[in-house]
Amino acid sequence: MGKVEEFEELRPLLFSIAYRVLGSVAEAEDAVQETWLRYDASATRPASVRAYLSTTVTRLAIDVLRSARVRREEYVGPWFPEPLLSDPYEDPARAAELADSVSTSALLLLERLTPLERAVFVLREVFAFGYDEIAEATGRSESACRQLLVRARRHMRDGRPRFAADRADRQELATRFFDALKDGDVDGLRSLLAADVQMTGDSGGKAPALARAIVGADKVARLLDAYFASMALVEAVLEVRQINGQSGAVIRDRDGRTIATMTLDVLDGQVQAVHSVVNPDKLGHLGPVADAWAVDRELKQARRQSR
Repeated sequence: MGKVEEFEELRPLLFSIAYRVLGSVAEAEDAVQETWLRYDASATRPASVRAYLSTTVTRLAIDVLRSARVRREEYVGPWFPEPLLSDPYEDPARAAELADSVSTSALLLLERLTPLERAVFVLREVFAFGYDEIAEATGRSESACRQLLVRARRHMRDGRPRFAADRADRQELATRFFDALKDGDVDGLRSLLAADVQMTGDSGGKAPALARAIVGADKVARLLDAYFASMALVEAVLEVRQINGQSGAVIRDRDGRTIATMTLDVLDGQVQAVHSVVNPDKLGHLGPVADAWAVDRELKQARRQSR
């Protein structure tokens, strides 16, 4: 098997590692591309191509994350990971871990970790790498990697809800949520929301967004209903999709351009949080992106005319 074939066979794994470390589709793709360039330029054949490529992409991702953390501290408003419609890496034996580890809530928890803790956690907990492989990938001893994992697990455990919802239950609740949203059923929406549900948007200051998180079932239900009623006036479409391994939706304008994405955090039979991404810089990989400011102007005009 030639270099190109070997690399392409492992590309899904490399992207999936990089995305979980970085929370960015664009940065993960760049890390994978740089990994290929280094592998292609290498004059010697590694004993294990998988180990070499995994090490290279992990170290690149750690370096990018270190610089990205400064940018995220200066980010305007809440920062959410770039929406991922499908994870290219599949492993039936670890399907649950793979899906849960790419959820918006899990990626936000990973933001609490240092770059090294994050890389170690991803390699061990998600992809079940051996400590010898993790040590090679991070440039640390096996003992140090074990300690990094202990700290990472503690941070992740402290931030996670105590009871995770069954995947089928989450899907069923999400279906009812989006049906109620499409039907303009405010009472139905309210009944699915936790009393202290939060709705938050990531605009990066580059699109209209909520000035602050909206908290409370009644407020969130009314806001969602009003927003999607307005969207119907400008012929926007709600496309229910799996996003980051969760039930979610892509909102597109009449020409099919992406306006926003939405994901739901479900726990104990209720929606605990609604996360939306409207920053156009984070939506380009989903296809053409709408001019969010133009959509907002059209929405306001449509509301005035409908009164």
